[in-house]
Amino acid sequence: MTDERFWDLIEAAWAPLGDEVAAARRALTTRDLSTDVWEMPEISVVDKGLDAFLGNLEAAARDLSAEELTDLDRVCERLLHDIDRADIHEVTDGSDDGFLYARGFIVAMGRDFYTAVAADPRVAVLDADCESMCYFFAHAHRGRFGDFPDTGSGISRESCTNRDGWPG
Repeated sequence: MTDERFWDLIEAAWAPLGDEVAAARRALTTRDLSTDVWEMPEISVVDKGLDAFLGNLEAAARDLSAEELTDLDRVCERLLHDIDRADIHEVTDGSDDGFLYARGFIVAMGRDFYTAVAADPRVAVLDADCESMCYFFAHAHRGRFGDFPDTGSGISRESCTNRDGWPG
């Protein structure tokens, strides 16, 4: 149920941004992969909406318990870990931190985009990032309760730590 809660919060944070942003997110997810994404006006619509999305997500997180924030951080950590893959890095490029932030963008875009990238890394966007998403729920926990949550997962969201994603 936590995965559903996570994705519901992401979608709820995008919803107030309206139809134009929703259409732009869909267009980036379903685009013709031979199209240069930076020539698509949709990327700037999404990029301009990221700050408002994060503000909406912050407002939604204000009333969550320590346990809920920890659970959501655990989901985010796992999602970031699962797409920590060489084939996705090949599309997004970037340093270790840059690749983490690119994965933050993938998660922030929502379940449909995340699933599309996981299935076909060419859907990912070169130079798109959302650093704040990477530790969003951890920082919300720290802000409200004074410490970072212990997810107990034993995995890392940091780049190049998913052994299955970096064969050889």
